Amino acid sequence: HLQLVESGGGSVQAGGSLRLSCAASEYISGNYQMGWFRQAPGKEREGVAAIYVGGGYTFYPDSVRGRFTISQDRSKRTLYLQMNRLRPTDTGMYYCAAGETIYTNPLDVSTYHYWGQGTQVTVSS
Repeated sequence: HLQLVESGGGSVQAGGSLRLSCAASEYISGNYQMGWFRQAPGKEREGVAAIYVGGGYTFYPDSVRGRFTISQDRSKRTLYLQMNRLRPTDTGMYYCAAGETIYTNPLDVSTYHYWGQGTQVTVSS
């Protein structure tokens, strides 16, 4: 089955940038949606960016809109998350996910079927 592997996490000071990558083990169909989620200790996993693979439509919550950008390179089977102007509240484990169909709310955790192992992002003040 589909496997996802994240990379690019690390420690950065507030105001800095990081670029996360998610490599897929196989070609992702245009019927899929893909997303980035994060989970801070003691908190629920939340969606920070999503994309409809076929149409390229993107989705963000208000907390990251204008700072985070999701993109894809289907030829490389790779999903990206560019994170700028990072804040300490952005700290958490970041996960890549893929869903076998598209939903009207692609930031919802329950709409995804495949998950990576995560990469840690730590933002210090």
